[in-house]
Amino acid sequence: MVSMEDVKAIYLFEKLSDQLLEKICPLTESRQFKEREVIFEEGNRAENFYMLKRGKLLLEVEVAKQIIISLGSIKSGYSFGWSALIPGSTHTSYAVCTEPCEVLITPGNMFLELLKEDHTSGYWFMNEVMKILKNRLDRRTGQFLKVMTKHPDIQKLLGL
Repeated sequence: MVSMEDVKAIYLFEKLSDQLLEKICPLTESRQFKEREVIFEEGNRAENFYMLKRGKLLLEVEVAKQIIISLGSIKSGYSFGWSALIPGSTHTSYAVCTEPCEVLITPGNMFLELLKEDHTSGYWFMNEVMKILKNRLDRRTGQFLKVMTKHPDIQKLLGL
């Protein structure tokens, strides 16, 4: 079991009530990962929600046999594995440690049940998740459009 201090050190958990955190802690385990160790793989069932206590990792997608694209990095104090908050989902990327990491792991289905019980905290938490995901979507959309406008065929169509 992890301590309340461990969980409160995670950005999304710092404003949750102590009552809710007391219920989350017994469900959460701490696990050590080595550099280059994969925490989860693209396509696997998303069963756990993850919080990075220590270290750094990358979210990556393999687009071809020898082409891997990094979608972003996660640093200490932040969460990943959002797909576990949607029942029946699979991971859309790999999570790979770039250095030794300590990760807090909570079963997604149990965490969702706790958020349902505490509507106020559940709403706040999901609203914060939505803001983070919207920011990521906006950034990736901008990156995609920038790459597309550099494509020679698109430049011809645009008359550039």
